[in-house]
Amino acid sequence: MIILKSKAELEVMREAGRIVALTHQELAKAIKPGVTTKQLDELAETFIRSMGAIPSFKGYGGFPGSICTSVNEELVHGIPGKRTLQEGDIISIDIGAQFQGYHGDSAWTYPVGNISEEDQRLLRVTEESLYKGLEKAMPGARLSDISHAIQIHAEAAGFTLVREYVGHGIGQNLHEDPQVPNYGPPGRGPRLKPGMVLAVEPMVNAGERYVRTLEDNWTVVTVDRKKCAHFEHTIAITEEGYEILTRA
Repeated sequence: MIILKSKAELEVMREAGRIVALTHQELAKAIKPGVTTKQLDELAETFIRSMGAIPSFKGYGGFPGSICTSVNEELVHGIPGKRTLQEGDIISIDIGAQFQGYHGDSAWTYPVGNISEEDQRLLRVTEESLYKGLEKAMPGARLSDISHAIQIHAEAAGFTLVREYVGHGIGQNLHEDPQVPNYGPPGRGPRLKPGMVLAVEPMVNAGERYVRTLEDNWTVVTVDRKKCAHFEHTIAITEEGYEILTRA
């Protein structure tokens, strides 16, 4: 069941999203060679709590971190730990914050120092794919119009879309209906209506689209160990189109 949010609920979700965006800004300043993913996690938790919010991911399904830190071939759900960032790495950071009972959720992939032109292109195209999808987020459109726009843009650049993990509705629960795939034909799925809140999140691989989960039961990596990127915004469907909630 898709839950439409009231104006009052959206006000709270704007603040949850703002806290997520501000946390990304704080972490972006700290990402550099020599920093551990655990240090980033601790910085994020401290900042989120200082804003009167709670890290959405901590303890969610047993996840041990406050954020997900996925490096290079790691796609999603990377557990923060002793791993030290190296020059030329890329790191996807997924942040969730719960504020007054409502969640915000956003992921971004960052360069660590100087990265290759190939990796720069991967990040650029994945981010572009997110916004290509959002261009289709308007009342009356079909959900899969978003999915199709993401797929077309990423694949036209020679990249592949992961299919095992998708975007989602969000609100009082971190994951709500509907699922938002990053692939598929247009004109399918429910019609978008004002009050719907969606986490749209392209996950793009430089190589083949296949992924697997490591023995820690969380970290998802590309099967061919080529790099991947992940960009995500929480948006609300409005009368005119959409509003990005995970924005400072």
